[in-house]
Amino acid sequence: MGRSRRTLPEELLLLALDPTTGTTAQPQSLDLGLAGAQLVELALAGRIAPDGDRIAVVVPRPTGDPTLDCALELLRRRGAPVRAVHWIGGPRLGLRQTYLSHLERCGMVHAVAGQMCGVLPTTRYQATDNEISREIRARLDSAIRTGVPPDPRTAALAALAHAVGLGKHLYPGNEGRSSRSRLRDLIRHDPMGGLVAHAVMDVQNGAAAQPRRGPASAGRQAAPGARSAVEPARGVPMQPHHGSMARAVAH
Repeated sequence: MGRSRRTLPEELLLLALDPTTGTTAQPQSLDLGLAGAQLVELALAGRIAPDGDRIAVVVPRPTGDPTLDCALELLRRRGAPVRAVHWIGGPRLGLRQTYLSHLERCGMVHAVAGQMCGVLPTTRYQATDNEISREIRARLDSAIRTGVPPDPRTAALAALAHAVGLGKHLYPGNEGRSSRSRLRDLIRHDPMGGLVAHAVMDVQNGAAAQPRRGPASAGRQAAPGARSAVEPARGVPMQPHHGSMARAVAH
């Protein structure tokens, strides 16, 4: 896999990064989304494929992306297809920081040191080129506005953005209600993205122990009772920097 194209985890993280505050929206659910985005990226690269509600390695050859290849190797070591909800719900310590550090090395963000309450050290990340984030956002906006079925990458990005609760971050207020609804509807355009997005929402809803009925359910919307988990409040208070990114400031 060449590095000329941004991966889905990178794009999801850039979508979540607030250009003004330098913090990420929905930090807890975003960690789940990044793990899910890795699965979709590996599927787009032809390395894994859905097997019902499970993920199977079909080509163990490395992609050339170290972070993705680490995930691929862990999947390969399982020796059998693993349920997407179990994979996404597993420990992913430092995954967000790994991608932030990668974006920093690539020159797409830069770290800004600060303090909370004038004492505790924090770190924020500012985009060095907001044009990249605007291009990613424009793809979602176009899919929402035109109603034309998006390409699988954009459809998966939309599904993951909805699953981690970025709808209210990207399309806030009452005026963004219809856009949030259409963002949710884009989940049906990519089976793998839909499977992973539903797994992300299941983990948030504490439903990881309940088996899904199969890939046919991947294109359906979340149950009405689950909406509070997929469109939660925009941010949470920042926490001190301990090797991971400071969290988004509540508004």
